[in-house]
Amino acid sequence: MTTHILQLKLQMGYTQAGSGDVAIEQAIIAGWTGRDAEAVEKHIRELEVLGVKRPATTPIFYRVAAARLTTDSVIEVLGGQSSGEAEFVLLQTLGELWIGTGSDHTDREVEAYGVSVSKQMCEKPIAPLFWRYAEVAGHWDSLILRSHAVIGGQRVLYQEGSVAAMRHPDDLIGRYAKGGLAEGTLMFCGTLAVHGGLRPAERFEFELEDPVLHRKIAHGYDVVSLPILG
Repeated sequence: MTTHILQLKLQMGYTQAGSGDVAIEQAIIAGWTGRDAEAVEKHIRELEVLGVKRPATTPIFYRVAAARLTTDSVIEVLGGQSSGEAEFVLLQTLGELWIGTGSDHTDREVEAYGVSVSKQMCEKPIAPLFWRYAEVAGHWDSLILRSHAVIGGQRVLYQEGSVAAMRHPDDLIGRYAKGGLAEGTLMFCGTLAVHGGLRPAERFEFELEDPVLHRKIAHGYDVVSLPILG
């Protein structure tokens, strides 16, 4: 297991977030996390028609290299068939659970023949700011995920909706690790439907809004496509 160090801001209440190095020991991408089991099954069948294999379990927990995590404002990808998707992110560090947001940027061409492989193909941008989970647990379903994409020079709303569309953090943690997340674990926890379908973008922006405490975590990154030469 390789430790990956990220400089993050851990905010408690309305006090100024303190920046510091956080050690990430393992990164997990939780997939098929929708609360509506019938809707999840319907989508699985739709993808099977397109050649995407049925997941072994629902939800499913893919392991990815912790080094794929980044707070950089630019990522490089191979070719032009990748895209981002906003997710809420859980982080276990300093003996506490924290909540943030990230983009599970994925190569869609590779995803069609190997989801696990596709998860390793691209960097996984995350916002550097995290809140204490305990501060939002009481009004969890009020939180809103949102993303915008710059496509052809135009900024468009790409995703928007409540985190209630995905399984609750306690549910996901319990299914992955009965005793709770290990120290240094970061987990992506699922995404929302896309307006207009999956498509690549020159820039991707994502945010997690707390309308109860009137605050927001936001981040964005430019996408540089490298040529495929054979």
